[in-house]
Amino acid sequence: MTTSAKDFITPLTLSTLSKNPVLSEFIKDHTGQWNNHVELGLWADALVIAPASANTISKMAHGSCDNLLLAVYLSARCPVLLAPAMDLDMLQHGSTKNNLEKLRQFGNQIIEPAYGELASGLTGTGRMAEPEEILTCLQAFFGKHQPLKGKTALVTAGPTYEALDPVRFIGNHSSGKMGYAIAEALARHGATVNLISGPTALHTIHTGIHVKQVTSAEEMHNACLDIFPQTDIAVLAAAVADYKPATKADQKIKKKDDTLSLELIKTHDIAAVLGKQKNKRQFIVGFALETENEETNALKKLKSKNFDLIVLNSLNDKGAGFGHDTNKISVFDPQAKVYTFDLKSKSELAEDIVNLIHERFHA
Repeated sequence: MTTSAKDFITPLTLSTLSKNPVLSEFIKDHTGQWNNHVELGLWADALVIAPASANTISKMAHGSCDNLLLAVYLSARCPVLLAPAMDLDMLQHGSTKNNLEKLRQFGNQIIEPAYGELASGLTGTGRMAEPEEILTCLQAFFGKHQPLKGKTALVTAGPTYEALDPVRFIGNHSSGKMGYAIAEALARHGATVNLISGPTALHTIHTGIHVKQVTSAEEMHNACLDIFPQTDIAVLAAAVADYKPATKADQKIKKKDDTLSLELIKTHDIAAVLGKQKNKRQFIVGFALETENEETNALKKLKSKNFDLIVLNSLNDKGAGFGHDTNKISVFDPQAKVYTFDLKSKSELAEDIVNLIHERFHA
């Protein structure tokens, strides 16, 4: 425990509940005996720091070593997992994001914080992941609970940008958060994941994810065709543009007239192409973002694209869709059976979707 941790819960409480000693100081007692941070760092099979405050994350990222926890961290040769916990604005601050990215580059695994009520009284993303979720991450890490081990997954995520000229493009508001969360969940469940990502600022955490960056629908289409034949599970979460400019100007289009007309042509329907190619051993999950007649449109898409499941979310639901850390979804199967999930963080919903995939894929 750090000194600040003692302000939230006493060492006696943790020691009583865990039936283990709680270490917080370099010197054990008045006898001068010390807690050997090197020995502690070398002893562990994994180091879990939970909760990981903004202060501790910053110190970890910059090599500070002013308490026993940080000394153990710097001595550890084992994998390190950390569960951030802080107020939503602190989590979104550029310095915190940079620190977390640096820790990822060091090889640490971030257990994403959850959405909910925070100590400040605000509601948002910043709660420490529930202990059960941390345990699930550890189980997946050590391979004790990897039902998709040996399976290969294809995930598409983010938007596509269709160029008008060297400067401008046609795109959409997709952040890629849902697709990236599903890729992480599939990897935690043991799958080898090929993530084909449109333009996004997101990064993957799990080492079992292989990312291919693309920009246009054409590039995403070609990447999917290359990977799909070796794929067991495909989750098509990307918001692919339906149309693209018929021609791309070589130079920046100058503002001349009061109006500008664009001729658009259809892009490849990636979902339909993969649906036609699908064999009996393959499983495809599609997505439908709707604004009206949601269920009817989703079921129509499920059938026409030969999906095994389709995930429906509506822009009419508050906190769902593009640009949010949360989502609210319904999942349909070919028999029109529906699985409904309340508003949750996208990482939590990703876990729900992957659990459903595992259940149906092996049905």
